[in-house]
Amino acid sequence: MRILISAMALAAFAATPALAEVTMDDIANDQSITTQIVTNGMGRDLQRYSPLKKINRHNVKKMYPAWAFSLGGEKQRGQETQPLVKDGVMYVTGSYSRMYAIDVKTGEEIWQYDARLPEGILPCCDVVNRGAVMLGENIYFGTLDAKLVALNAKTGDVVWRKKIGDYKAGYSYTAAPLIVDSKHGPLIVTGNSGGEFGIVGAVEARNTETGDMVWRRPVIEGHMGELLGEESTMTGELNATWPGDMWKSGGGATWLGGSYDAKTNTILMGAGNPAPWNSHLRNAGEPTDGHKGDNLYAASRIALDPDTGEIKWHYQTTPREGWDYDGVNEVVGFDMDGKRMAATADRNGFFYVMDLENEGKLHGATPFVKDISWAESIDLETGRPNFVEDNRPGNPADAADGKKGNVIFAVPSFLGGKNWQPMAYSQRTGLFYVPSNEWGMDIWNEPITYKKGAAYLGAGFTIKPLFEDYIGSLKAIDPKTGETVWEYKNKAPLWGGVMTTAGDLVFTGTPEGQFKAFDAKSGEELWSFQTGSGVVGQPITWEQDGQQYIAVASGWGGAVPLWGGEVAKTVKYLNQGGSIWVFRLPDEYAAN
Repeated sequence: MRILISAMALAAFAATPALAEVTMDDIANDQSITTQIVTNGMGRDLQRYSPLKKINRHNVKKMYPAWAFSLGGEKQRGQETQPLVKDGVMYVTGSYSRMYAIDVKTGEEIWQYDARLPEGILPCCDVVNRGAVMLGENIYFGTLDAKLVALNAKTGDVVWRKKIGDYKAGYSYTAAPLIVDSKHGPLIVTGNSGGEFGIVGAVEARNTETGDMVWRRPVIEGHMGELLGEESTMTGELNATWPGDMWKSGGGATWLGGSYDAKTNTILMGAGNPAPWNSHLRNAGEPTDGHKGDNLYAASRIALDPDTGEIKWHYQTTPREGWDYDGVNEVVGFDMDGKRMAATADRNGFFYVMDLENEGKLHGATPFVKDISWAESIDLETGRPNFVEDNRPGNPADAADGKKGNVIFAVPSFLGGKNWQPMAYSQRTGLFYVPSNEWGMDIWNEPITYKKGAAYLGAGFTIKPLFEDYIGSLKAIDPKTGETVWEYKNKAPLWGGVMTTAGDLVFTGTPEGQFKAFDAKSGEELWSFQTGSGVVGQPITWEQDGQQYIAVASGWGGAVPLWGGEVAKTVKYLNQGGSIWVFRLPDEYAAN
């Protein structure tokens, strides 16, 4: 690795207030402590809501750049990060597993950590990193060679480094970790990436001071869990929903990280697509044979006990998944009608609301994108989709040459009604703000066998837009009804995160480079700024010296340019980049 600290930056750092240790109380109250951001999601329930309102719908049009910071070098790809802020220092992860500490007053770099990545890493969907988390004197983030790193927040020195998985087998790590308390003390919780390589999804919890494993829970049935260095319990029941030995390379990558619900003391994780994509190979029985082909716990939301890693309950959004409708989309906790609920907008195109106080019982499931073709609806009693079986990609074994199953056109595309890009929830309006995309795909199945370190899809595809005038769609959704209250349409796909504030504002960015603010109630566009490259980062806001600041990363990349088919061709002109933009109001407006 490489750590760079300039003399001028050290002097600037010395002039800033002393960096106080981050406590578990800081983490638990991250949303309400407006002078800091020490968690992913601006709070562990991932609401991405701030009570700050000095910048509001009446004055946001006066907002201007305070400073910008270049992530530098030739490594300008896919800046999907969410910055953290603590005691006058901003911490930002960059593509290719980099970390920066920046003076928030001046934009001056304090230190830089550059992971020494080996040859042969296998990230499926660009060389992105989505952020970090802080506790004590440390800041933690993951790297593309599937390692978890603890750095000293003051110096950038490595405290410890632990292996999550074998990068040669396709494991990687791109998500921001999660910190929770347990009877074993504070734990840092991670998932893993690599579902397209036949890895096995898992959730791991480590001691934050040493990095030693406390528990490990694979999310594919048949695999054994671990607790305090010994085998604990099996996940699910061997071969209950998987045929033969296919569970051994069953996918289910937990690649987007998780959230934590304090009221029910529950870790909430998403498990991705089963492997391979060809669902006919994973079918343990005909559709009439109960749930034999469900392939648990892939394409599911999973509730875990922080003390043991045991699965409390699960909800599988797409059983017998066959379109790469990952189930990793974030689970956002919120209060509704006196109950603790959770919402998730799935790649499969449905917006789900679950009761966290009743083992995730389904409260509602409504389409949030148009023309969904794989299911007619979701049965609220059973939670299962009412499949359109004719819209499942065909079985290659039924083809005359056995090489290619029937091609079908499916909506949404495998990149999803919503992919990784996080939504936000406003405590003022009671609405979710969901960055979605309207697209479909030609998809077909092919024969495939597992080989370590090789792509394990068994499918081919071409993504196509549904409408001529737009693909991206930012929607305000009422979780009580599933109704879309307002919608903003964007020519290119939306691939960045969303934030909302008590100033009745919603912020997000576009691939065309615009960072935008909308009226949270009406959807009216109130402000826009051209950042110079596509915005696929996650906005934040915080308060310092009585002034509210807003920041976002700019740098086009991610999965769309790599996997987007016909859609990717339409955005070829977009420039890559790597920068952090920080905004504020003029003093005369900030005082109001």
